[in-house]
Amino acid sequence: MKPRFRILCALTLLSVSVAISGCVSLSSEGVQFERRTLGVQTDDTQIEWRVSNRMPDAIRGSRGVSVTSYNKRVLLTGQVPDAQAKAEAGRLAQQVFGVAEVYNELEIGPRLSLTAQAADSALTARVKAAFVEQQALSHNTVKVITENNVVYLMGLVTRREAPAYSTVASRVGGVRRVVTLFEYITDEELQRIRAR
Repeated sequence: MKPRFRILCALTLLSVSVAISGCVSLSSEGVQFERRTLGVQTDDTQIEWRVSNRMPDAIRGSRGVSVTSYNKRVLLTGQVPDAQAKAEAGRLAQQVFGVAEVYNELEIGPRLSLTAQAADSALTARVKAAFVEQQALSHNTVKVITENNVVYLMGLVTRREAPAYSTVASRVGGVRRVVTLFEYITDEELQRIRAR
């Protein structure tokens, strides 16, 4: 087995184990569950599938476009050959039924190497682990996506919570930049979510 492949496998297993253990997390405020309803989580999964399938082969084939949907907001990350392909990907994503907003963060250039992709997966795991270490933060509240050492944070958070997540993520070694794509909720809305 080639060394690069071994590293990729090890990092993938680490990411999977972090994801599996992250169904429910403890914080100083008690048990924290996913803030989206089960219905919205299902919608997000379907939106990711629909958007991915709308991408033409020229974009999704040799290039790498990743689609993440959180609360019907779509994040496009990865690499495309030119500005026209980037604009087209954003336009196609916006046309998908159920999509409320599109964050087009695609980069123009060659696809990342397997080593770089594995490093991004490891960075995502380290950011989630940093959230766990901060007992006041729940890693299940915020979705972490990493592309080319840039960390994107998506989630339903209060304005009081948001700075803590971005600060902790920015302090993780290897993070080049943190982009927050939060939807803000009030403390009252948070209480209603917790009472569900």
